[in-house]
Amino acid sequence: MVGTRSWIGGLFTRSNRRQDKAVDYTLSPLQEERLQRLQDRMVVPFDETRPDHQESLKALWNVAFPNVHLTGLVTEQWKEMGWQGPNPSTDFRGCGFIALENLLFSARTYPVCFRRLLLKQRGDRAKWEYPFAVAGINISFMLIQMLDLQNNPKPKCLPGMNFLKLLEEDERAFDVLYCIAFAMMDAQWLAMHASYMEFNEVLQATRNQLERELSLDDIHRIQDLPAYNLLFQ
Repeated sequence: MVGTRSWIGGLFTRSNRRQDKAVDYTLSPLQEERLQRLQDRMVVPFDETRPDHQESLKALWNVAFPNVHLTGLVTEQWKEMGWQGPNPSTDFRGCGFIALENLLFSARTYPVCFRRLLLKQRGDRAKWEYPFAVAGINISFMLIQMLDLQNNPKPKCLPGMNFLKLLEEDERAFDVLYCIAFAMMDAQWLAMHASYMEFNEVLQATRNQLERELSLDDIHRIQDLPAYNLLFQ
């Protein structure tokens, strides 16, 4: 069902990225500090030998399935959450520890929305659904690319530049944007009556919509994004 390892990040190695005209701008001290912290998070790989990474993975399971005992860090149980195999650590190679942080943030901050997405509770679902956890890794990866966060010292694209304004207002802006993107992706999935093989198209449509919303003139806080309300529906 969940395909091969190449499923992670496959969309972005094939898609054409829109290039915005280079615009020079100055970061405020707070923007610079928070962007650096976010970029530091992005380069941390998931390390299955680190106790804190192991505990975070266990915490994700406990939030997702509080009444189901996890038998180990390598077990077929992980497939129930949408990992590609019995060892989730292999899936993080496509993004890193920040992808697990994003999933945990979603589960703890917007638990109703998280469970709705995890359990596919809304809409007429496809016979072959997208795998939840691996979809989450793809969304983290997509956001990093879309916002041009790997470009040092600062993003050069319009969505990335506007995102820094949101980051200045709320240090959790990237994590909240992740939750919005996941909810938006699921809404797009249902609207497009998509199945497993259409995931890339759905994710691209999600990216396009996020870029449009981040380019609006009246977006000053993460809560101003039109799609923010998806977290509470």
